[in-house]
Amino acid sequence: PVCSMGNSTSRLYSALAKTLSSGAVSQQQECLEQPDSARLDPIDPKDLLEECQIVLQKRPPRFQRDFVDLKKNAASNHRPIRVMQWNILAQALGEGKDNFVQCPMEALKWEERKCLILEEILAYKPDILCLQEVDHYFDTFEPLLSRLGYQCTFFPKPWSPCLDVEQNNGPDGCALFFLKDRFELINSANIRLTAMKLKTNQVAIAQTLKCNETGRLFCIAVTHLKARTGWERFRSAQGCDLLQNLKSITQGAKIPLIICGDFNAEPTEEVYREFSNSSLNLNSAYKLLSPDGQSEPPYTTWKIRPSGECRHTLDYIWYSQHALNVNSALGLLTEEQIGPNRLPSFNYPSDHLSLVCDFSFNQDPDRLL
Repeated sequence: PVCSMGNSTSRLYSALAKTLSSGAVSQQQECLEQPDSARLDPIDPKDLLEECQIVLQKRPPRFQRDFVDLKKNAASNHRPIRVMQWNILAQALGEGKDNFVQCPMEALKWEERKCLILEEILAYKPDILCLQEVDHYFDTFEPLLSRLGYQCTFFPKPWSPCLDVEQNNGPDGCALFFLKDRFELINSANIRLTAMKLKTNQVAIAQTLKCNETGRLFCIAVTHLKARTGWERFRSAQGCDLLQNLKSITQGAKIPLIICGDFNAEPTEEVYREFSNSSLNLNSAYKLLSPDGQSEPPYTTWKIRPSGECRHTLDYIWYSQHALNVNSALGLLTEEQIGPNRLPSFNYPSDHLSLVCDFSFNQDPDRLL
């Protein structure tokens, strides 16, 4: 087959293969300094998907997940905005620190695992993509996703645990990608979260975008809060800091807001209540999948570590419920699909499930409640 831009698939394969090398820091620097004119041609997503499938041909096929229609007969006169939230699992942590005792090391090989990640992204075609634990930004995600038409932003953790792993690929952090043909960047803020007035190792990116089709402004934010039991008050303080920043950026919720993140917090935690009760009038999109619209999914991450099985709801897509409607949300994997060895696996590249929602603007922008 021939790509639409005239490159043969074999050339595309060599571009994909080039992103496999992992000479971390010097490559990052070169990539940062590479002028726009030196950027490679656009990629047809179908061709990249084909290439991923060739690499993955010995692995089991992708799991089938279906979108659940959540529209309450709200007719919208614009294309929905598809937002994807995903902690993709940093490669250095997956191989070096996380101790997934039931996951064969072979399943974590970056050459194949990165194709599983790309396959998931290409399957759902998000307009906006929010990722955590990205430690292959400069050699994989930025070069490939920019060629798919995304504008790319990365904010690494100041003291990433990836740097403690031998042969790491640099620090992990949050990354935000949006399609340039759908949105215009109005403002971008990299936020280093504070807790008890101290700067922490956790970060967020918040970008104000203009939807080209409607002319409407909205803010999209991505974050990853502190992990582990015993840090609940710390996460709560980080959440308060992020909310304060977002109040300022959205002019007190005048600009609609979507926040994606791995909050490392169950719905019983204080930080969850802070977001639920915030003056920004936020709701958690995945609650809408429950029969009463009030309960979070039973899990968004499921893994087995030496200490035992960990099944938690930690990942969320929050949104301004006065200004945005959730048209649909991607159903989660079932326990049967996940399998007895849990995640990650030969079938699925991360220990966290991706969350995907389609949003539309409320037709009455002045309605606050």
